[in-house]
Amino acid sequence: MFKRHLFLIAVISFLTDTAFGQNDKSIDFSIVKANETAAIFIDPKADKLVVWAVNELVSDVEEITGKKLSIVTADKISQNGIYIGQASSSLFQSKNIQKELAGQWEKFYIKKENQNLIIAGSDVRGTVYAIFETAERLGVSPWKWWADVNPIARKELVLQLPSKGITEKPSVQYRGIFLNDEDWGLQPWAAKTFEPETGDIGPKTNEKIFQLLLRLKANTIWPAMHPCTKGFFTINGNKEMAEKYHMIIGSSHAEPMLRNNVDEWKKDFGDYNYFTNSNQVNKYWQDRLDEIKAANNEVVMTLGMRGVHDSKMEGAKNTEESKIMVDKIIGVQREMLSNTFKKPLNEIPQVFVPYKEVLELYDNGLKVPDDVTLVWPDDNYGYIRRLSDENEQKRSGGGGVYYHLSYWGRPHDYLWLSTAQPGLIWSEMSKAYQNGAKKMWIVNVGDIKPGEYNMEFFMDLAWNINSIPFDGINKNLEKWISREFTPTIASELSPVIAEYYRLAFIRKPEYMGWSQTEPTTQIKPSNFTKEEIEERIKAYEDLVKKADDLSSLIPDERKDAWFQLVVYPVKAAANMNFKFLYWNLEATANDEVQKQKYHKQASEAYEKIKELTAFYNTKMSGGKWNQMMSMHPRNLPVFDSVAKNTKTYEANKTNSAIVIQANQFTASKSIENYKWQSINGLGFSNNAMTLFPLNHHYFKKDKPAVSYEFEVSEMGDYEAEVHFLPTHSNNFDQEAVIRINGKESKPFLINTKDRDTIWKENVLRNSAVVKVPFSVTAAKKQNITVLVNQTEIVLDYISIKRKL
Repeated sequence: MFKRHLFLIAVISFLTDTAFGQNDKSIDFSIVKANETAAIFIDPKADKLVVWAVNELVSDVEEITGKKLSIVTADKISQNGIYIGQASSSLFQSKNIQKELAGQWEKFYIKKENQNLIIAGSDVRGTVYAIFETAERLGVSPWKWWADVNPIARKELVLQLPSKGITEKPSVQYRGIFLNDEDWGLQPWAAKTFEPETGDIGPKTNEKIFQLLLRLKANTIWPAMHPCTKGFFTINGNKEMAEKYHMIIGSSHAEPMLRNNVDEWKKDFGDYNYFTNSNQVNKYWQDRLDEIKAANNEVVMTLGMRGVHDSKMEGAKNTEESKIMVDKIIGVQREMLSNTFKKPLNEIPQVFVPYKEVLELYDNGLKVPDDVTLVWPDDNYGYIRRLSDENEQKRSGGGGVYYHLSYWGRPHDYLWLSTAQPGLIWSEMSKAYQNGAKKMWIVNVGDIKPGEYNMEFFMDLAWNINSIPFDGINKNLEKWISREFTPTIASELSPVIAEYYRLAFIRKPEYMGWSQTEPTTQIKPSNFTKEEIEERIKAYEDLVKKADDLSSLIPDERKDAWFQLVVYPVKAAANMNFKFLYWNLEATANDEVQKQKYHKQASEAYEKIKELTAFYNTKMSGGKWNQMMSMHPRNLPVFDSVAKNTKTYEANKTNSAIVIQANQFTASKSIENYKWQSINGLGFSNNAMTLFPLNHHYFKKDKPAVSYEFEVSEMGDYEAEVHFLPTHSNNFDQEAVIRINGKESKPFLINTKDRDTIWKENVLRNSAVVKVPFSVTAAKKQNITVLVNQTEIVLDYISIKRKL
C-alpha cells in the first residue's frame, strides 16, 4: 500500500568527481592545449572500423575544442603522440601489451607510457571500445547523437587515467538489444522522418543504432520484427551495414534460424507447421543460412520453433508432442548449421530461449545440446523467470538472459515511458550473473527512446558486472547526470530521477487507469485512498517543480537533451498521474463546484501530455525526432482523455499504518555466510533487502531471518502485511515464515504461477503480499521476524494495521 513517508525524497550527498569516471590517483595526458594538439598514429593496415572510430574520436575532440587532431599512419612508435590499434599491429612491440591482450575477446588497454598514450585492443571491437572509452572519459556522451547531448566548448582537453592505466574485458560475451514493438516510435520515425527513401528501418537507421551500440560497448542486435517492419535481411544494405560495424546478428525467441516469420513466411509456402510442411520449412531456413554464409556476417543462431509470431508452435496436440517435435527440429537445425558452415557445432554460436510455453517444454524434459546457450527470459515485467541450476551452470554453452525494459502484452503494456527501477535491473541481472548467466544478455528496449538511461545502465553491467556496486546505484545516476548535463545539478537532480523511478515502481504511468490488456478493459477507479491520492499528487508536483527550478542551470547546448531525458519523462508521468488522480477525486466530491474543479484539472493534465508530446516531435531538436514519441501506443483506454466522472462514491478508507522499511531492522541472522544486505534504489522503500551473495541456495534447517520492532498505541487485533518483490524461483518454492511476538505463522508461498490472476496483480503493483493477523495484549515493544527458505527472496517493507 502506498504510504506517506514512502514519498519522501532523500537528499543524497554529491560525491562525484568533476569528470566522469576519474579519480584522485590519476595521471594526465594532454589532448589539446592552447597552441598544441596531440597527433594520433595508426597502423596503415588498420581495420576500417578502427579507422572509423579514430575519426569519430577526432570529431568528438573537434566539436569540444574546435581543434582537429591529425591522423598519421605509422608502423612503429617513434615520436610522441596517441597510438591506437589492435595488439597484433606492428605499432606495438611491447611484450606487456601482447601478454595482456593476445587471444582475448574484446579486451582493451589504455595507458600512458613515457610521453605516449597507448590505446590498444585485443581485436577490432576491443580496439573500438577503447577508443570510445577514451572519448567518454573526455566527457563525450554515448548519446551525443541519439539524445542530442551536444558538446560544451572547452579550450583545453586533458585525459585523466589511473596511474596503472585501464585494462578491461567484458563480463558477458554477447551484449545487445532487441528492437521490439516498434510500431509507435522507431518504425514511423525511420520511415517518415529519418529514412523516407527506404520507408522503413533500413541501413541508414541501423547504422546509427550500431554506432550507438559500439559506444555503449555492445555487440549484438536482434532486429525489429513486427508486421509494420520488413525483415532485416530483406532490405538492401542492412546485412552489409552489420558487417561494416562488426555487429553480431541474432534473432528473438520466435524467430529461429535468423528468419523474420511475420514478413518472410509467405502464404504460398503453406502452413508454418513442421508436422505437415517440414520440407518447405527446412528450405526456408536453409536459404537464410546460405545467404549468411555468402555475406560473411557474424551471427548467433536461435534454435527451436514457435508459431509465426509470438505464439505456440502449430500442429502439436499437447505438451509432449511439442517437446518431441522441438527436439527433432533442433537436431535438424544443427545438422544444417554444420553442413553449411563446415565447422564443429561448438564453434557456431547457438542459443535456445525458453520463453513462455517453451519453458514448459524444457521443464518437461526437452534436452538442449550442451554447447547451446540457455537464454532465460524474465516474466516480461523485470523478474527473471528461471536461472541455471548447478548442473546447467556446467554446460559448455553457458547461460544468458533475455530481459524487458519495454513490453506489449498482458496484463498491461508499458510501451510509453521507460520506468524500470535501476535497482531492480541491478538486482535481477546481478543475480543472473552470479548464477551463471555470462554468455549472452539481450534487453528489449522497444524503440530505444525514451529508455536511454535504463539501456545504458543495463549495458554497463553487461560490460563490467562490478562497475555498479549494490550501494552505488544512486552514485551511478549522479555520474550520468554530471556527464549528460553538468556536475552542478547532479546532487539535486539525482533524487528527482530516483523518485521518478520509485513512484513508477509503485504504479507505472501506463497502469494508472487500473485497466488491463488482452483482453482490453476500460479504466476504473484506483485502489488508493483519498489521502494516498493527495500525497501522490504532491509527490509529482514536487518533481515537476524541481525540474523547472533546475532548467535554468542547463547549458544551452544541452537544452534539447534536457527535455528528452528529464522534462518529458518526468512531466509526462506526472500528468498521467494527475489525469487519473484528479478523475478519482472528482468522484469522491459531493460539491458540484469541487467536482468541476477536479475534472478541469484532469482534463488539463491530458492536454499537457499532448503539448509535451507535440514539442518532443516537432520542436525539440528542430524536429529531428518527429514521429518518435507517441502518447497513445496501441491506443489503449489509459491514454484517452477522461470523461466527466458523474459517479459519487466513498474513496477507500484510510487505515493509519505503521510502515517499516526493510533496512530498518533491529537484528538479522546470517546462515552459512549468507548475509542480509539492502540495495539502494530498489523497491517502494528504496532499500529493499535480500541475502548476499546472490547465488541460489536453499536453507534446509536453520533459516536466515531479519527482525523488526514496533509499538502500537492500543491493544487489540492487528494485521501485518509483509511486502516482498514478486521474484521467481526455478521450482515456484520461495517460502517465508512470519514470527510475531514469538508466534510463528504457517509457511507462506511467495511465488505465483506465470500469468495467473495473482501474478498479474503482483507485477502491476511490484509487490507480493503476505498477510498475518495477530493480537496485541500488552503495552510493550512488539517484534516481527521474517524467515526465508532460500536466497533470492527480496523483502521490501512491512505495514502494521489495526483491524477495522
